[in-house]
Amino acid sequence: MIIYDRLWETMKEKGMTQYRLIKYYGFSAGQLGRLKRNAYVSTHTIDVLCTILNCSAEDVLEFRLDETLNPRLGIDPSVAVDPPKKPIKK
Repeated sequence: MIIYDRLWETMKEKGMTQYRLIKYYGFSAGQLGRLKRNAYVSTHTIDVLCTILNCSAEDVLEFRLDETLNPRLGIDPSVAVDPPKKPIKK
């Protein structure tokens, strides 16, 4: 799961407000709403935010493993949580 808590921290550190993003940078209010809900946004949106804030993607988002999603995504939780210790032979 992608979490955007770091975005709000970075914006505060950089003195950036949501109003300023919308008014002066033409950022979509709808995209900000999606970010607040930790919903899907495109990599283009992340790129634009990182450019505006002059930061890296790690300053905007964080990945947290959500094991409850794994069955719906077709991912074996044992592999996602604890990868094999030996390399897979070809």
